[in-house]
Amino acid sequence: MPAVVALVAINFAPQRRPSTYGTIAAAGAIAVALGPLIGGAFTTYASWRYVFVGEVVIAFVILVLSRRIQDAPSTEQHRLDFVGSILSVLGLGLAVFGVLRSSVWGWVTPKEGAPTLFGLSLVAWLILAGLLILWGLFAWERRLEQEGKEPLVRPSMFRNRQLDSGLTMFLFQYFIQAGIFFTIPLYLSIVLELSAIETGIRLIPLSLALLVSAIGVPRLWPKASPRSVVRIGLLLLLAATVLLIALLDADATASVVTVPLLLIGLGIGALASQLGAVTVSAVPDKESSEVGGLQNTALNLGASLGTALVGSVLTTLFLQGVLANPSIPDSLKADAQTTFGAGVPFLSDTAVRMGLEAYGATQATIQEVLQINADARLAALRAALFVVVLAAALALFFTRWVPTRSPGAPTADPEDQEAISV
Repeated sequence: MPAVVALVAINFAPQRRPSTYGTIAAAGAIAVALGPLIGGAFTTYASWRYVFVGEVVIAFVILVLSRRIQDAPSTEQHRLDFVGSILSVLGLGLAVFGVLRSSVWGWVTPKEGAPTLFGLSLVAWLILAGLLILWGLFAWERRLEQEGKEPLVRPSMFRNRQLDSGLTMFLFQYFIQAGIFFTIPLYLSIVLELSAIETGIRLIPLSLALLVSAIGVPRLWPKASPRSVVRIGLLLLLAATVLLIALLDADATASVVTVPLLLIGLGIGALASQLGAVTVSAVPDKESSEVGGLQNTALNLGASLGTALVGSVLTTLFLQGVLANPSIPDSLKADAQTTFGAGVPFLSDTAVRMGLEAYGATQATIQEVLQINADARLAALRAALFVVVLAAALALFFTRWVPTRSPGAPTADPEDQEAISV
């Protein structure tokens, strides 16, 4: 990703960057559409192992085609900041690993069988250790910059409010995307028990809408205000998720996700058409590779947080709904706590029925537990999606410093000058 950002900055004028980033996002949309379909077809009709064979083939094709890329000539010699590199890997690695294990080990209160330290979940200590190491990283980077040496990341870059706003929007965008891509496939494949290929087909509206929005916005409205486009994109994501929460009920079919996915695709495409150009245009082109690294960090951190937080809410609320019901035998509750405490979000009706039949439960008990399972899944899905709604609403507060003019256009708004110079 950092190399892609730098190549776009060097090979395209500022006026063309929004459409270029839109095209890159459109390529991603095609991948989002084809990936689940191809992977689902192999999984359904052959073996999931062929999916990984396909990954190797794609990587080989990329390596062959990469020879056609005109690399940017480098006239300066750079020294790698080894201390900063090690601190960044350790800090981000520990914090992200802790976040990703939260659904299995618990955030602060440890789940049954989870590792602990001083009575608290290891997740809390991993995140704390990561944050302290990152604090040390920035102290080290400030020292290098003040001494005129070459740091891994220059802390002074974060005084640029336009850059900060772009990175913050990237974090929120991928938080929201990860939350949506975590919950909707679960609903389709586990609640409705669609096959892998059927789930992939149901996700096509999102990819098509993303493709249209990411390419269409820069081409049809090249002078549109990035701030307005970003706000519209966030509002579309918020509205789509609220609509999905409203449509989810016990009798819902797979068709309920179609309109929300169209709106989600339009929203993500609107964000993708602007944010890359916003971040890169905030700094001189020679610093684009640094921006690319920061951008990649923000989107990966957002995706990790979105997956972990939404998944944690989903699993915790579903498990609470099952354990709180007196109709479920204690032996089944113990098994449920072990299964879902290990990070399994929830089970399909078929899996629950098979498990109960193995226990020798009566048909009356099976039907009652299936109803409890369905109700708990629905409540957990709604709560998890509401986390996405809150994230989209919170992101709107951070759009204040997104510029009002498109990159490359004459500066007309004094706010834009202030955002870049602060």
